[in-house]
Amino acid sequence: MPKRTTRVEELRAPVKGGVRRVLVLADLEKQGVRSFKAPLCDWLRARQLGVDFEGELRAFLRRHEALEPSKRRAARPDLVVVLGGDGAILAAVRAFAEHPVPTVGINFGRVGFLASTPVSHWEEVLTGILEGDGLLEPRMRLVARLRTHDGDDRVAIALNDVVLQRGATQGMLTLALRVDGEWVTDYRADGLIVATPSGSTAHSLSAGGPILIPSMFGMVVTPICPQALAHRPLVLHPDSRLELAIRASAGLTTLAVDGQAYTPLHQGESVFVERHPLPYPLLGWAKLDPYRRLRERLGWSGTMTTLGLGAGEDSVALDDGAGSTGPPRGTGQDDSGL
Repeated sequence: MPKRTTRVEELRAPVKGGVRRVLVLADLEKQGVRSFKAPLCDWLRARQLGVDFEGELRAFLRRHEALEPSKRRAARPDLVVVLGGDGAILAAVRAFAEHPVPTVGINFGRVGFLASTPVSHWEEVLTGILEGDGLLEPRMRLVARLRTHDGDDRVAIALNDVVLQRGATQGMLTLALRVDGEWVTDYRADGLIVATPSGSTAHSLSAGGPILIPSMFGMVVTPICPQALAHRPLVLHPDSRLELAIRASAGLTTLAVDGQAYTPLHQGESVFVERHPLPYPLLGWAKLDPYRRLRERLGWSGTMTTLGLGAGEDSVALDDGAGSTGPPRGTGQDDSGL
């Protein structure tokens, strides 16, 4: 397997004084986002930053994707601040897929595996980023390529996953998996998921796939409701080249990229998936390690209860009935981001 270069060295968190223009992307349907808009934008402008605000994500994506490539690059801000959940983060990542921009998500969603900043700590996190102390979390991405029956070549970039799935009213698919040219198996299933470590806690997890720490590099192949009980998820080397071929289909098969871009496919067509050479630069909160994210998002090990400490100190204990304690953490009411 030829080793391919990952251009992590091209990714950097903003340096002090390096942020001059900020794009705020907001999912205004999320509770609390509308009332949060003004305080955030005023806070940014008070620091002599140019602020652009977009509250219609779909309209922003359409306008941005309609720009010529040179104009898209020229329109890049220095920092993207996303208000919403993981879906809003995926929209931002899709908009800047070709030329990534450091992106931080303030979580207003239900789970928030990508939007990692709790609302209660937004000022602390943004202050750190503007001071050059932002925590960079390079996230592996995937490239999916296909050629349709009409001869069109299409390319899509995914942060979370690439999914081949059957139509709502048709029977199972037969999908063949090849890795680096070697046939692995044929799946009789409702679909097949190829996920990144970031995507391992999304659709793949609900289909029984394993959890990968988001900072690592690797791929997860997870069948959706396979007919054969012996078919289990596979964890593959990040440099693997995958071919997903549609051997049999009773109707249209859909290719979904990050749950946002959908392409119909037919029997006999294939999708080729490999690692994108440039990870996406998400920015996180240094105090929120990935294991704490999993505990809070997935409800592991009991409930979190507040400990009374000295002035200015917040911590919690992990109440699992055995007196065990978790690591110190902030305990703001909205402290719910990954």
